[in-house]
Parts: sequence; C-alpha cells; structure tokens
Amino acid sequence: YLSHRWEARSLREHLKNPKKQAMYAVIHGGVDKELRRLSVEYLSKLPFDGFAVGGSLGKDRTEMAELLSYVMPLLPEDRPNHVLGIADTESIESTVAYGCDTFDSAYPTRVARHGTLF
Repeated sequence: YLSHRWEARSLREHLKNPKKQAMYAVIHGGVDKELRRLSVEYLSKLPFDGFAVGGSLGKDRTEMAELLSYVMPLLPEDRPNHVLGIADTESIESTVAYGCDTFDSAYPTRVARHGTLF
C-alpha cells in the first residue's frame, strides 16, 4: 500500500538523525478490520517508537469501541499506542481499557473556548 511505503521511507529518513524525537506508525484501514490487520502486520515489523490508530474509527462510539477492541490487541505491547482525534472524556474513559495510552484532539481546546475546564 502506498501509505505503508511512505511510512517506511519516512522512518528510514528519521532514523538517520532522530534528534531524540519519537516516530509513530499510523495504522490505516478505516472500519475494515482486514485492512487494519494488514496495516498492523506490516508496520509492526518496522522499528517505530509507537503506533497511532487513525482515520475513520466508525460512525459512533459503539463502532469505535468495536474497532479498537479488535485492533489494539494486534499492536505490540512493548510500545505506546495513541488514538488520533479522540479526546472527549467519555471516549477516553472507555478506550483506555483497550490499551490506548495517549490521545489527541481539537476537542479540549474547542470546549475551553466556551469556559469548560477538565
């Protein structure tokens, strides 16, 4: 897959001079479990510092939970796992149990503009 070739090429360049920076692989495949599995199989063989699950995680929290419950056990346990674009409190609380270590999203900034503090 084109995205996998690009990630491998980026990693090769990164490893020439990492400057104390980590590089994560992004697990692709949308809601297709087979494509996610293939992405994990290929990318987990490369020396990335961690893994990020990105792209479409489903149309709602139920589909996201189903997808993450499938994908997260496939990822190496010895490296951190990140979920892209998810940072609302309910989603974080429900996905930590699957082995998700870190999260990022514009959500906390967006609600902070309206006076919400976490």
